[in-house]
Amino acid sequence: MPQYAVLIYTDDSAHALDATEEDLAEPNGHGDELASSGAMTAAWAFTPRDLARSIRAHGVTNGPFVDSAQVVAGVYILEAENWDDALAIARTNPAIRGDGGVEVRLVHSGGVVD
Repeated sequence: MPQYAVLIYTDDSAHALDATEEDLAEPNGHGDELASSGAMTAAWAFTPRDLARSIRAHGVTNGPFVDSAQVVAGVYILEAENWDDALAIARTNPAIRGDGGVEVRLVHSGGVVD
């Protein structure tokens, strides 16, 4: 079955190191629903942008690689029969209700490296 990567774009990640269960209730609840449905096969939540480090030819800097209003807050992998099904599943992500959104990309290749 085809796999689709869903990149979550928001003003910043909700998964701060000191985030409470209440802070994470909505994103984690959404993840739990997708996992229970069998559609989501893997997921990674990123920490906020101020914890990012960027590597360039001249060295390492603090912060994200691109300074923009939104950052990638996380990514998850879906299995779906086709684009329409993948988009319908991704459309349920709570990030699209605010100023954020998601990007859906067909996965070409790869997987967990042992």
